[in-house]
Formats: sequence, C-alpha cells, structure tokens
Amino acid sequence: MSTAVRRDQARQLPSAQQKRRLRSDRVAGLDVARALAVFGMFGAHVGVVADDVGSSPSTWLGVVNGRSSILFAVLAGVSVALLSGRTVPAGGDELVRARMRILVRAAWVFAIGGVLEALGTDIDIILGVYAVLFVLALPFLRCSPRQLLVAAGVLAVVTPPVDLVLAQLAEATGSYDTPFVWLAVTGPYPALIWWAFILVGLAVGRSDLASARARATLVATGAGLAVLGYGGGWVTTQWFAGGTPVDGDGFSERPDAWDPVWLTGAVPHSGTTFEIVGSVGFALIVIGVCLVVAELLPRVSYPLASVGAMALTVYTGQVVAVWLIGTLDYDDNGAWATYILVSLVVATAWRVLLGRGPLERLLTWNSTLAAGRANRCAARDPAPSAS
Repeated sequence: MSTAVRRDQARQLPSAQQKRRLRSDRVAGLDVARALAVFGMFGAHVGVVADDVGSSPSTWLGVVNGRSSILFAVLAGVSVALLSGRTVPAGGDELVRARMRILVRAAWVFAIGGVLEALGTDIDIILGVYAVLFVLALPFLRCSPRQLLVAAGVLAVVTPPVDLVLAQLAEATGSYDTPFVWLAVTGPYPALIWWAFILVGLAVGRSDLASARARATLVATGAGLAVLGYGGGWVTTQWFAGGTPVDGDGFSERPDAWDPVWLTGAVPHSGTTFEIVGSVGFALIVIGVCLVVAELLPRVSYPLASVGAMALTVYTGQVVAVWLIGTLDYDDNGAWATYILVSLVVATAWRVLLGRGPLERLLTWNSTLAAGRANRCAARDPAPSAS
C-alpha cells in the first residue's frame, strides 16, 4: 500500500481524540426533551390534570397524559441511534458492539423496571416496555431513515387492530394479565403498538440534529402529523362514536366483541392510529424546539439538560419517593411542582459535582464492558471466510 493511500485512509478515520469526543458529547436539546418527558410523566403520576386536552385552558395540562411517555419512547429510539453510529449506521465489529451495548442496557432497564413494579405503587411503570423496545429496534439498526419511517407508518396502521384482536383472544384464553401478554399487547404501554415510536426516534437520530434544516423539518413535520392525527381522531369520534371518545385508559376494558369504534379517536393511551400519528407529531415538535432552545440558551436550559442526562435515575427516584410517601389523593399540583423542583436541584448539583447519574453510570460501564468482551471473543474466534 502506497504512502498516499495510507494518508488518505488516515484522513477518513477519526482520531482517538475525535472518538473520545463523539462518545462523550451529549446533545443538550435531547436532554432537555427527556427532562420534559420525565416531568410530564410526573404530572401523570401525581398531578391533578384533565384526562385529555380540550378547548378550555383548565384542561391544557392534560397534554402530559400519554404524550409524555410517547415522547420518552421516541427519545429512546434517538438514543439507540446515538449508540449505533449516529448519522451513519455502524457496521462490522462496531455494529456487534453497538448491539451488545443496547442489549445490556435493555436488560438493566428491564431489571430496574421489575424492581419498581415490585414496590406496588399505583404508577404504571414504563421501563419494562422501554427495554422491550430497545430489543425490537435491533433488527433495524442498518436501515435508512426513509426505511425506518416507512416501517413505522406500516406499524402505526397495522398494529392497533392486530393488538385489539390479540387482546380479545387473550381475554378469551385467560392470559390477559400474564406478564408477556401484558407487556406486548394488553398493558398501558403495549410494545406491539409502541414499536412505531422507537423506529421514528431511530430515524430522527440518524439525521443531523445540529442542522437548522433538520430542526425545522422536525417541527414542520410534527405539526402536520399532529393536525392529521388529532384532527382525524376528532372527526372519527364524531362520525363513529357519536361524539363520545373512546376510554383513554389503555384498553383496560376491552369490548366483548369486535367494534370499529375502538379504532377511532386519539385520546391518550387509546392505541389508535390517530393517537400514534398525533403523539408522534407532538414528540417531533418538542424535540425540534428543545434542540433550538438548548443551543440558544445553554445556561438557562442547563438544569433541564441535567435532569435529562440522568432521566433513568430521576424517574426511578420519583417512583421510589412515591412508594416511601405512600399513595395520596392530591387536590392540586403542588406535589408535581415539588418533584420537578427537587429533581432540577438534585440533578444539577449531581451533574456539576459528580458527572453522570448513578444508574446511567452503571448502564454505561456495564454495557461498554460487555461490548468489549464480545469484541475480544470475536477476535479470538473469527467467523470463517467464504471460500
């Protein structure tokens, strides 16, 4: 190999310093969006908010229901993209390491979710489904953004009726509340339906999030999807449900027989195509706006970014706090505001003094260690080459 060729290849490869920077850099706007998602879930846990958003200002805080957890799931897809090559999908040994890191993180998140479930609070813990979504994203790591969005669109249309049929079968066979069926189909966050969210996030993460054009596209596309989803949900509610929205309780009470009304509307946790489309639009708007705000106002947004940088720790801490305090009947949003304030103060102080959050540090260390071991095993026992 000539010196000129080696020089060209060296220029194409990132230096060790660049690799360290890519691994350590965080996208502040994504952390701000994660913080908003976590705070929104706090509101759903302990806030006094309407079931859904209406024309009256008194209902506007109802935006936290459903949409916050969906924003969290879309951001999970963005995280998967960042772990697997960012704008350029990883390949070869790097893809193997990325898959191992994602699998180990999923295992830890699932375990933490199981512990939180065992506490017996009234909170619907999202972490188990969050872990399942990580695994469901693995076959799509090499897909282009266009392919990911097409797959998400197909899932958004196909999975709601399939989920409804499977839920009815589960009811008939007595398996409705079994752990696997609950995670995949019948729970408040059915992985079958939520699969679309992580694929959308993966497509977002493959774009150049530092680009003004990409951010504008996120907001514009999100606005269009929100209008389409929530507008379509309203129209179908008027036409097919007599103006009465489907119960937004996550399919907790299924009809005894097939009824198309269960595929209409866009209320939170209804699992309809219209809710999927509208909530994805909402998530894209929030992500696009947060990317801009974090860049323009880095100091002002730093506390929010600190919460988002340790979102798993903050979410877990809030569930543990609710368990310690006990389930209360809240008359106002004082408890919600208190949880937000405490999270901002503690997360900011922790980040300034100690850096990465404790659970985030655990996941990063363990997943990196596992990926390194997998890489060494592959090096010792390489796959045979084709003859």
